[in-house]
Amino acid sequence: MNKVVIDTSVLISALIGKTGPAREVIRQCLMGDLKPLISTTLFLEYEAVSKRDKIKELCPLTEGEVSELLAAFFSVCEWVQIHYLWRPNLKDEGDNFLIELAVAGNAESIITNNLKDLKNAELQFAGLKVLAPEDYLRGV
Repeated sequence: MNKVVIDTSVLISALIGKTGPAREVIRQCLMGDLKPLISTTLFLEYEAVSKRDKIKELCPLTEGEVSELLAAFFSVCEWVQIHYLWRPNLKDEGDNFLIELAVAGNAESIITNNLKDLKNAELQFAGLKVLAPEDYLRGV
């Protein structure tokens, strides 16, 4: 099973969209086709962003349904402790933890809608792909 890091942008796209590649990626995680990795930092980011008023307005699900979906998603995640900070020096320093999580958990890919910031790291890791949901699904 492929280990992946799901960026918050993908989880939120899946919540607010009725269809689309982000939703399919989350479905594959829930069905056991993908193994999403999670850390405390990513968990807290998922929780905080999903509770923003703007996201709640755009989301067709009730708060209860969002909570159930997140609980189901978290139940299939593999929790990873990060013991070494690589500091890839991304354009958005707040995203460094995604690469650190991927490296610590031996992920094959980071799936994100934020390609430009995550692909321009000073420190590169061979074998770690950064892909948009649609590219991941196409097997790029």
